[in-house]
Amino acid sequence: MCAAPTQGQAIPAGVDVEKETVITGRVLTTDDQTVGGAFVRLLDGNGDFTAEVVASGTGDFRFFAAPGAWTVRALSASGNGTAEVKPEGAGIHNVDVLVAK
Repeated sequence: MCAAPTQGQAIPAGVDVEKETVITGRVLTTDDQTVGGAFVRLLDGNGDFTAEVVASGTGDFRFFAAPGAWTVRALSASGNGTAEVKPEGAGIHNVDVLVAK
């Protein structure tokens, strides 16, 4: 069993965003309400499961990934949703996931 770091928008000290590819964002309802506790999954370009974290109480999530095509999927009591992100290199790449029933 792996443990994910506490989620949030602040990047931990010591992370060099000029070398790391960070996918970060929030889970939101269609009326812009944050969704805490959602299961957020990172799927690779083939749609294969890569990682999962639980969104913070304010809907924040974060993954450390590689450049390429990714799908971020959120599953919650408020609904489900997906978003695509294609980081071409290192840095912070923001993507919000809208969920609906």
